[in-house]
Amino acid sequence: MNTQMEKMEKSQVKLTVEVSGEQVTKAIDKAYQEMKKDFNVPGFRKGKVPRPMVEKMYGIEVFFNKAADIIIDETLWDAIEENKLEIAARIRPNELEVTEMTKDAMKYTAIVTIKPEVQLGSYKGLEIQVDKLTVTDEEIDQKITAEAEKNAREITVSDRAVENGDKVVIDFEGFVDGVPFEGGKGTDYELVIGSKSFIDTFEDQLIGHAIGEELEVNVTFPEEYHAKELAGKAAMFKVAVKSITVKELPEINDDFASDISEFDTLAEYKEDIKAKLLKQKETNKTSQIEQKSIEAAVKGATVEIPEAMIAEQVDRNIKTFAQRMQAQGLQLEQYLQFTGQTIDSFRENFKQDAESQISTRLVLEKVAETENITVSDEELDEELKSIAAQYQMTYEELKKSFADYEKETLSADVKVQKAAKLITDSAKVSEV
Repeated sequence: MNTQMEKMEKSQVKLTVEVSGEQVTKAIDKAYQEMKKDFNVPGFRKGKVPRPMVEKMYGIEVFFNKAADIIIDETLWDAIEENKLEIAARIRPNELEVTEMTKDAMKYTAIVTIKPEVQLGSYKGLEIQVDKLTVTDEEIDQKITAEAEKNAREITVSDRAVENGDKVVIDFEGFVDGVPFEGGKGTDYELVIGSKSFIDTFEDQLIGHAIGEELEVNVTFPEEYHAKELAGKAAMFKVAVKSITVKELPEINDDFASDISEFDTLAEYKEDIKAKLLKQKETNKTSQIEQKSIEAAVKGATVEIPEAMIAEQVDRNIKTFAQRMQAQGLQLEQYLQFTGQTIDSFRENFKQDAESQISTRLVLEKVAETENITVSDEELDEELKSIAAQYQMTYEELKKSFADYEKETLSADVKVQKAAKLITDSAKVSEV
């Protein structure tokens, strides 16, 4: 196998890989073994057609596509390692091209996205400003109100119509041009009026209608709606209001304080809240210093992130978001429908965070490299013990199950953590 490497723009390289006739011969034979079950020739049982017969009928070229796939699978990673490339994104099918294929030779190219170069700016002794540790009366009141919300009673209302802020239970069915559309029907659906969970003015049109009343709600889907067949179209929903409930908050006084806390008076309860908020802010201050220090180091660095890296990080973030939605009983497609978003506009929402995550990681890795940060076996063991405790495993079980590449990944993560600590510990912090 021979390889050539050509540097391209935006952290991409073009690999040209040539393989010998011997490799091609072996790959064609493997292709025949995988494909022979697909040939039907009179006089032979299926899967038993001899290779010479297949080649006579269809030509040896019938095996070329499969053989090319086999060769790429067997040689591409070796070519990447041979050229000491650090891949930053998976290679997509459209980035692979077979430029020559005969029974005696094969040549193909691969466009590989590699980790971009990082030019560090200042990252030690950065001047950071953080908020002073104060707790306002408004913050205390917000905590008390939140606690009152938790202890609120839901009161069923039957003597008035729907108002903003009510929780209603409805049945609905949507129609476009008089025809029901997929995903437009719901039974016993709980909806908080004013939450903007539904598109357009759907919720507003329920205000003023009473229990047992059936009404028509007219809305228009957004032009950029994810379901193309509904985008920009007018829809009519038949809606039945089945129940109305409101929250009744408890009166905030000494009795309330004694009911929900260990204190006899509201004044004592407020002092306790103030102390807890102050402690929380002290913890947050540490996180704020770390976040602002690292943000400043990243801002001072220069790095051009390849689009392929951003796209993959967006994919990972969306997958995490979809899993959280699914845990709440909502599919991603339903969420997009309810919020009136397309998958493209939804992806765009994740792009900035993805860029920030990638640039932060790259800068911290460069700091670790520049500072010659290493990870000892003892430090790696401590990290393994922490992970084992998190997943309720024994240290021995986890260590035994960890492959070498996983240890390398974990070691890289610890280096990044140490780089972050170096930046944070050296920061000059002032309060404002």
